[in-house]
Amino acid sequence: MGSRLTHRQGFLLGSPRTPRATSSRPNKKLTILIGCDTFGPDVNGAAKFAERLAAGLVERGHDVHIMAPSPKGAPAVGIEVHEGQPMTVHRLRSWRWIMHDWLRFALPWDIRPESRRILDAVKPDVVHFQSHLMVGGGLSLEAQKRGIRLVGTNHFMPENLIDFIPMPKFLEQWAIRRTWAAAARTFGRAEAVTTPTRRAADFLEESTHLNDVHAISCGINAHHYTPNFSTNVENRIVFVGRVTGEKKLDVLLKAVARLDSALNAKLEIVGTGDLLNHHKVLAAQLGIAESVHFTGYASDEELRAALSRAKVFAMPSIAELQSIATMEAMATALPVVGANAMALPHLIHDGENGFLFEPNSVDDLVEKLTRVLTMPRKELETMKKASLTFIRGHDITRTLDTFEALYRGEHVVDPDPELTDD
Repeated sequence: MGSRLTHRQGFLLGSPRTPRATSSRPNKKLTILIGCDTFGPDVNGAAKFAERLAAGLVERGHDVHIMAPSPKGAPAVGIEVHEGQPMTVHRLRSWRWIMHDWLRFALPWDIRPESRRILDAVKPDVVHFQSHLMVGGGLSLEAQKRGIRLVGTNHFMPENLIDFIPMPKFLEQWAIRRTWAAAARTFGRAEAVTTPTRRAADFLEESTHLNDVHAISCGINAHHYTPNFSTNVENRIVFVGRVTGEKKLDVLLKAVARLDSALNAKLEIVGTGDLLNHHKVLAAQLGIAESVHFTGYASDEELRAALSRAKVFAMPSIAELQSIATMEAMATALPVVGANAMALPHLIHDGENGFLFEPNSVDDLVEKLTRVLTMPRKELETMKKASLTFIRGHDITRTLDTFEALYRGEHVVDPDPELTDD
C-alpha cells in the first residue's frame, strides 16, 4: 500500500473521510457504545480495562452500552453490574474457540447485522471499540456509515493470537502481517486511536503505518488496594495473570527452582489458563511443587490478599502493552521484577521500584529476585514507597478525563504518567 493511513488526516484505503461534527455542549452527558471482543466475566487485561472504563463513565452520569460476545453462547440484552455500576450489555451469540480454555467469539456475519440493530436502537454519540479483530471490525464499519464518532483502543499483540491458531511455523509471519493489515483498516476509520503506553503506541504506528496514536494508561483505582509496608513477610513471590504462553511462566518457575534453598522462597501463581496443568507438571519436574501454589481463578478480594502477603511481584511476560496486574502490585506497595520488554519498563524503574531482567534469561531473573529477597529493610521500604509514587500517575481519573475529551472531539495532550501531583 503506497499511502500512509492516518486517523488525523482522515484516510481509509486512500479515500477521504467525511469530517464529523463535535458537540457544541462539551459538558453534556453522552451515550457511549463500547464494543469488545472480551468483557466481564472474562478475566484479562482488555476485559478489566473495558469494565473499569465503563463503570467510571456510568459513575460520571453517562449512558453506557456494551456490545460483547455472550459468555454462555446465547444472545441477550439487559442490565449487568460491573465494578459496582449498572450498565446495558448487548450480548452477541458466541462460540468457544476450541484452542483456548475460555475465549468465545461472535461470527463476522452476525456482528454486522447486530451492529446495525444496536446502533439504530441506542443512537450513540460515540462508539469506542476495543479491538480490530472481530467486534471492532463490523461495529466500526456500521458506525462509520452513520457518521458516528469513532474511537479505537488497541490491546493486541501477535503473541496473544498465534499461540491459539494451529499453523505451521513458516506461516506465522504471514499471519501476523495479515492481522496488522486488518488493524490498519479498522483503526484507520477512527478519529482517535489509543493504546496504553508510548512504547505500545510506537509499536502500533510501526506495525500499521497509522500516525498520532495516543498513549493513555488503562488506569486503576489505586485506593482499592491496601499498601503493605511490612518487611517481615516470608520470601513469597507472586504472579497474577493468565497462565498462557506469552506470560513466560516457565522462565519464572525455572528461576524459582534455582534460588538459594536458604531463602525458603515460595511462589504463588494467581490465575488460570491453557497452560495451568502443564506448569503444574513442570513445577513437579523441577522439584519445587511444594513451594509453588497455583491459586487458579481468584476474586478481587482474593487477588488483593495474595498481593498483600507477598514480598515481590514477578512479571516475566514479553508481550505486555501495559500490565494492569503490575499496576495492582505497585498499588499494594510491592517491588516488581519484570522482563525488559514492551511496556514493562514504563512501570518498572530499574533500581527504584524494582528491577528489569533480560527477557527469557533464567539466570538474570534469579539474580534480580535474589536482590529483592535479600534486600536490607530500609532499601525494601524505599522500593515500596517508589511503587506507590509511580502508580499515582496511572490513576483512573486521568484516564476517564482523557477519554471523555476524545469522545467529545476535544484536543487532547496525552497525560504523562511520570508527572504526579504532590
